[in-house]
Amino acid sequence: MYSKLVEVFAIGVVAVGVVTTAHAQQNMAADKSVDIGKWEFDSHCAICHGLSGTAKEEGAFSSLLSKTIPNLTTLSKNNGGVFPFARVYQTIDGREQVQAHGTREMPVWGRDYMAMSANISPYYDHEAFARGKILALTEYVYRLQAK
Repeated sequence: MYSKLVEVFAIGVVAVGVVTTAHAQQNMAADKSVDIGKWEFDSHCAICHGLSGTAKEEGAFSSLLSKTIPNLTTLSKNNGGVFPFARVYQTIDGREQVQAHGTREMPVWGRDYMAMSANISPYYDHEAFARGKILALTEYVYRLQAK
C-alpha cells in the first residue's frame, strides 16, 4: 500500500513538472518571437519616415533630405485601396532603377542586404537573404496602412 502511494505521488510530481516545463517553454517561445519586418523598419526606415511611418514625427535624417518624405500609411489609399506591393518592394530593393520613382534619394537596401548576408556567411544564398528582408519589410509597410 505504501509503495503504491509513493508510486502515484511520484507520477503526479513528474506530470506536474512536465506540464509546468511545457507551459514555460511555450510562454518563452512567444516572448522571444521577433517581428522581422518591424525590426527592419525601426532599424532602417524610421530614421527618415518616423516610427509610425506617417513622416509626421520626423526621423533624424528627414531635415537633410530635399524631397518631402512620403507618408507610408496612405499608400493603399492613394492607390485606389490596393496596396502597391510590387512598387514598394522595388523601391525598398532599389537595385533596379524604376523610371516612375525619379531620382534615387532612398538608400538601396537590396545591395546593403546582399552585403550583410556576405558578411554573415559565404554559404548563404545572398539573394534569398536580401529578398527575405525586403519581403518582411514590405509586409510590415502593408500592416502600417491606415484602415
